[in-house]
Amino acid sequence: MNVLQEIFKDNYEIIQYTLHPRDVVMESIDKMINCGDPSFGGAMYGCTHCGTFKFVPFRCHSKFCPSCGAKYCNDRATAMSFKLIRCHHRHCVFTIDEQLRHYFLEDRSLLNCLFSAVRSVVLNMFYKENKSKNFVPGVVCVLHTFGRPLEWNPHIHCLITEGGFSDDGYWRNIKHFNYLYLRKAFQTALLNEMEKHLDPSFKKVKADIYKKDKNGFYVYAKPALTDPSTVSQYICRYLGRPVIGLSRIDSYDGESVVFHYNRHEDNAYIEKKLPVIDFIKLLIQHIPEKHFKMTRYYGLYARNRKLDESLHRLVPKSKHKILLDFNTWRNRIASCFGYDPIQCPNCKKQMELLDLYYKHTKVSLEDLYERTMAKMKYHAGGKAA
Repeated sequence: MNVLQEIFKDNYEIIQYTLHPRDVVMESIDKMINCGDPSFGGAMYGCTHCGTFKFVPFRCHSKFCPSCGAKYCNDRATAMSFKLIRCHHRHCVFTIDEQLRHYFLEDRSLLNCLFSAVRSVVLNMFYKENKSKNFVPGVVCVLHTFGRPLEWNPHIHCLITEGGFSDDGYWRNIKHFNYLYLRKAFQTALLNEMEKHLDPSFKKVKADIYKKDKNGFYVYAKPALTDPSTVSQYICRYLGRPVIGLSRIDSYDGESVVFHYNRHEDNAYIEKKLPVIDFIKLLIQHIPEKHFKMTRYYGLYARNRKLDESLHRLVPKSKHKILLDFNTWRNRIASCFGYDPIQCPNCKKQMELLDLYYKHTKVSLEDLYERTMAKMKYHAGGKAA
């Protein structure tokens, strides 16, 4: 059991009956706590050479789980890399005024407004380059609702091609991004989107925001991404990261949690100690609603035109199977931890899958072994006959 499972298991009843969380939160917590628990099912492997058995429990596949969430992020990054065009990309971050953050926490459907605003602004910026040719970029948007101290801070990370493809098949490199336009246009687009969904009192808030943020909302760019390997690594490391990794949790004593982060402004190392319930509150607020898409594709990356097939992709189709095979749980465990999970611990031969136990009911591990051995004996007797 890892430290995050321990934290949530120790405080399960307090979370359920005191915090009254959303249904999706309790579902995610249940999955995470029981991740790797043999009683919830798994696969039984056997060695045909020496007769050794090995039970591998199922994982929860929850994005909230630190281990399964990391695998999900890697899978998502791999799928994303298949879509990307072989060209330079610009990574832009679209932020909002702190005064607006609570609206998105109280009504999570408003998070769609962030995506809509970014999409319209970026596509319009490229369209203005030459309206007759209609230059369209490839755009990937990823929503982050957290900052490094784990506070609620919704913002959009946007990966944009440094160029656009016209309707007549002409590619134009575009290196200059007008950030003043992006800031003001994003501010206007987002406030207008929010006004459509909120009550009339928001008009006053909107007017105050315009007075306070005269240059628009802050939009800044990370370094341009050049070669394919850099883009792939960047996607995995940055765009696909979970809310907090286990390595950032320094200690847990039953009452408080100590974690660390590097401050965004100056990269200074900050250590923070919180009561365990306050730490839990910070984490669970970032669990998205069911089926909510945290990653969205626009422009060239959203359409499937025959003309667009002429563009060179970051990862050729011939390499897709290799990367997908590498992402299997067996290969990932071997690359991360240095051992083969289905190698026999005694004779080092590859073990074979004997049985799957997929009904998540409370069954003892001893019963699973006995059932497998009985099945093995039955099959051996059948072959002998």
